Amino acid sequence: MSKLDLQLQGYRLTTAEILYRMPDHPGLLQTFIWQEYDLQPKLPNLNKFIKFWVKEIEGPLHSILVAERKLITADELSMRDYEVTWH
Repeated sequence: MSKLDLQLQGYRLTTAEILYRMPDHPGLLQTFIWQEYDLQPKLPNLNKFIKFWVKEIEGPLHSILVAERKLITADELSMRDYEVTWH
């Protein structure tokens, strides 16, 4: 499915800044940036990723900061029934 199709279905570009502790040095925090189209407010894609992280990745999560941006909606699109060519 294209990004435009996702946006027309209500998906928004979602960015999560994930801070996690280094397994060998728990006093140090590392940053991981996750970005994907996701549905607000339940964020199923991000939740799926976080579940994967907790199960498969050794670095324990410290905090997650989420930001989202609506890029386009269906009512913002308009189709034109003419075309102009300039030479």
